Amino acid sequence: MAKHGMTYDDLVDASKLDQRTVRGIARAEKNPHARTLRRLAEGLGVVVDELFVDSASISTAGFDRATNPMVGQVMQCHPELFDDWTTADFSEFASRFGHGGALTEEGALEVAEAMNRKREILACARVILESSDGRLLEDFVNLLYERVRVKQ
Repeated sequence: MAKHGMTYDDLVDASKLDQRTVRGIARAEKNPHARTLRRLAEGLGVVVDELFVDSASISTAGFDRATNPMVGQVMQCHPELFDDWTTADFSEFASRFGHGGALTEEGALEVAEAMNRKREILACARVILESSDGRLLEDFVNLLYERVRVKQ
């Protein structure tokens, strides 16, 4: 709310939740259902995952961006790569790029493109999981996961 300069009333209007619910969540007095979290996130203009980001990781992300000017330069020169990115995506980009990634435009582009490929795969997986083939995908992911764990 503070990031967007919103009041409780603004968030109530945007999320279509009642004020008691919004205040209870803000005070950590309520454990909201998934659909309530979705409406809250939509009202704030973020994805649900961003509701669970702690302030320490937000500070780290700011540090990563501030100490790596190539991140901002790549974002400015290649805005098409960052369509529909969330705050969490940008933070991950800055973090991954700042911790051992190549400090070059080419290295930053590779990271952004890899993140976009993963976003596309996850979007496809979400659709499949809601289809009649959802169980098949679940079994396949579990099989691959076990294969990776055994190799480690």
